[in-house]
Amino acid sequence: MDELLQCRRKGVFEFLEREENRGVDFQALWGKVMELNALHLKERRKTENLYELLTDKEVHFLARLLRFSFEYAANVEQKRFPIPEDVETKIVDVGGIPSEWQIVPGARRDRVLLYLHGGGFIMGSPNSYRLLTVALGEAAKMRVLSVDYRLAPEHPYPASLEDCTAAYNWLLSTGITPKNIVIAGDSAGGNLTVTTLIKLRDNGTPLPAGAVCLSPATDAAGADESFFENAETDPILADIGLFWWIPAYLAGADPSDPLVSPIRADLTGLPSLLIHVSTSEMLYSDSKRLAERAKAAGVAVILETWNDMPHVWHAFGLHYLTESKEAIARIGEFVKRLFD
Repeated sequence: MDELLQCRRKGVFEFLEREENRGVDFQALWGKVMELNALHLKERRKTENLYELLTDKEVHFLARLLRFSFEYAANVEQKRFPIPEDVETKIVDVGGIPSEWQIVPGARRDRVLLYLHGGGFIMGSPNSYRLLTVALGEAAKMRVLSVDYRLAPEHPYPASLEDCTAAYNWLLSTGITPKNIVIAGDSAGGNLTVTTLIKLRDNGTPLPAGAVCLSPATDAAGADESFFENAETDPILADIGLFWWIPAYLAGADPSDPLVSPIRADLTGLPSLLIHVSTSEMLYSDSKRLAERAKAAGVAVILETWNDMPHVWHAFGLHYLTESKEAIARIGEFVKRLFD
């Protein structure tokens, strides 16, 4: 984790050296963000009240900075662990939405893993998740279509959800059958995985064979005590100032909307779900409550938990943790069972 954070810091420094960013007092701005983040975690302040203390200009700057630093770290990681030469990657226009095909050797051409990346709705891309999605493609023996959906604050809710549902419908238009599609996503992408299923169901669109949620964010309307208690053991989410991400995504929308907080939705009729989460991360309760709600609605759901793992350890520990390899292998097994 220290190496990863140091790499992201280098990305921050490079971003600040750019001509268009040199006039920003970053130390003062980041100090403000950390102060507000501390209030959020220690005093359980409502995020929307804290968000109002940031200017629109500051929010947009922070979003651009985080995107740059995360992409910087992803590029460094891909140099350390290059994508195998026999993996085919190709940028594709999915009905106006940029996406990326990732095709591993031996992947079934008629089966697709539709991946919705994480990043708090404000950052992330197929590039920053390529190492993980290629590993998932290898485990599931499927082609991966990684969606580069629109991000907040420039494109708030429901832009990302619209892009994800459009990507699924695009797959159907190419002749891929619903029973040969699995949707997967992590964190904010886990939220979009479930809300995309709900949106498709409500639209009368045939649903995929199943879905995989990695540490999904499922409740924008409220957090229980474990969310704040687990901040002490979550090195990914606790110290980055995520208090402003959801308000930036919502842009005034109702956080209780089932298409924002799927924990509050009717989950009846959804396909089989696999949920992975660590008991020590801030989104543990989001995953646990999602599983409970899905089970109560008659959904075939599997909740698998790990102890002492960081948020989305599948990605952050991909080349370092045996638990990451184990979790990815279990995802591959779940996906294969969907087609048995």
